[in-house]
Amino acid sequence: MAPVYRSHERFERGIDRLERRLPGQWAGRLRRLRSPGAGWLRVPVGTLLILGGVFSFLPVLGLWMLPLGLLLLAYDIPLLKTPIGGTLVRGERLWRRWRRRGKN
Repeated sequence: MAPVYRSHERFERGIDRLERRLPGQWAGRLRRLRSPGAGWLRVPVGTLLILGGVFSFLPVLGLWMLPLGLLLLAYDIPLLKTPIGGTLVRGERLWRRWRRRGKN
């Protein structure tokens, strides 16, 4: 049972860090979607974001929608928490490495 708990912790920490980096308005929206009672809204929004990411070749829609939709669905589909949490950690490491390279 420990690995499941650890992956859940990693997932939550990653989302917390993401939320702190977002501008105030967007952080508030993410916080509302993360609340336990927002499952009725989280699932349709996550599904629509994934569909929008699939159709990213169309104007206005973008590939950024796909990971955000998966992130929202991971709250309600426990099987997704481990891979999404790991992706958050790896993505953050790559981002820091890329930013350090840009300063040199």
